[in-house]
Order: sequence, then C-alpha cells, then structure tokens
Amino acid sequence: MRFASLGSGSLGNALVVEVARTRLMLDCGFSLRETVSRLARVGLEPSDLCGIIVTHEHADHGEGVFPFARRFGVPVWLTHGTLAALRETLDDADEECSFNLIDSQCSFPIDDLLVQPFTVPHDAREPVQYVLSDGANRLGVLTDTGCSTAHIESNLSRCDALVLECNYDSNMLASGPYPAALKTRIASRLGHLDNRTSREMLAALDRSRLKHVIAAHLSQTNNTPELARAALAEALHCEPRWISVASQDEGFSWRGL
Repeated sequence: MRFASLGSGSLGNALVVEVARTRLMLDCGFSLRETVSRLARVGLEPSDLCGIIVTHEHADHGEGVFPFARRFGVPVWLTHGTLAALRETLDDADEECSFNLIDSQCSFPIDDLLVQPFTVPHDAREPVQYVLSDGANRLGVLTDTGCSTAHIESNLSRCDALVLECNYDSNMLASGPYPAALKTRIASRLGHLDNRTSREMLAALDRSRLKHVIAAHLSQTNNTPELARAALAEALHCEPRWISVASQDEGFSWRGL
C-alpha cells in the first residue's frame, strides 16, 4: 500500500492511494488539466484510476470531481448530501457520470481497498473523511474538520499512517488580514483544525502502529510548516523533521506501508 498527495490547501486537494492494481483518488479540487498534470508527476495517468471518493462539496475538494470522472469514465463515491450540494453548484454535475451513494457509517470495498467513511463536524452538507485499508495497513485522512470528536479519534486510532489537517496557527489567524467573519468561520467548531487541536487529537490516539504523520491543508496565510511540524512533533515526542508536510504546489511524494 502506498499513497501520495497531488496538492493540499485552500487552492485544491487530491490524494491518491494504491494497492496492487487498485488506485483511488480522494477528492479532486483541481481543474481537469491540472489534475492530469499532477497525476503525471507521481507517475500515473487518468486511466490508472479505478475511482474517486469525495469528502465534501467545497470547491477545493470537489470542483474537479465530475469533470474528471466524465472525461475519463471514472466512477465516483460520495454521500447523498455531497451529491445534492454539488448538483446545486455545478451545472450537469453528474451527467454521464457513474456515481455511487455511500452511507457515512458503513465501510465498502473498491477492488483491493476497504474504504471506511466517518462523519466530521464541518460546514458542508454531509461531510465525511476516510480510513483506507488493504487488510494489513490503515491510512487515515482528516482534513476540513472544525474540532475533534470521540468518533473521529476512534476511527483514526491504530492507523499506520495519518494525513492530518493543521490549517492554522491561532495567533497568526487572530492577527492576520482575514475579515472578522472569515476568522470566526475558520475557528468555529464547523471550520478547520488549528495546530494545537491537531496536536491534542494526535496525542489522544492509539499511535502504536504509526509510521507516517503528514501535516496537511496548511493555510498559506495563517500557518507555517515549521509551526505545524513543531505541534505534531510535541504530541509524538519526536524531532520536528520526522513530520512531513503536504504542500499546496507539490503535495508529497509516494509513501509506502
């Protein structure tokens, strides 16, 4: 099992996971051309993908899903609420696309991967995040979440790898240039995770199998890689250099489990 990010941040998100011949893309927040280019950077073509799983409808995660799926004939899995929201924001969102509605409480197989969605607090219609497993290894992905919950911590415990949102530093957000309403939305329980909350959640997990921790969805205005690394390293009692960071432009290269 291996995984790589095509980019992570407010300008677009996509992650690819591979087990044997099964390759899934988690979210697609880039244009058609940009997605193809970023896939090529990690050695993949659109025809290599067997599906796209979607977390929620916000443009930086969902805008490219149906254009990509329609162009390349890739099936899509998403919740009822996410589909309804995408239909409202994108013209002919699911026309000529193969989509599968999922229950946010039930796991489902896609070829060699088992996909476990779990609900999260975020200001979207029916948002989920995912744990993906090949039966031996578990990859947990958590972005676009306003706060930690016992349900989230239960799902992310005993993962072998975590891609974990560290969207903002509280002091940088408070003193930064964003309008007050946007600051309130980001810092709310339906917004995004700050470095401190991500550190506290990571410390609360069962980390006995953990081999990779990657800080993701960093704000380019309200955070720095150094601050995110330091926060997560504190939870793990490790050197900050052990923590990887998913960037907006480059994502991160393949990690193996």
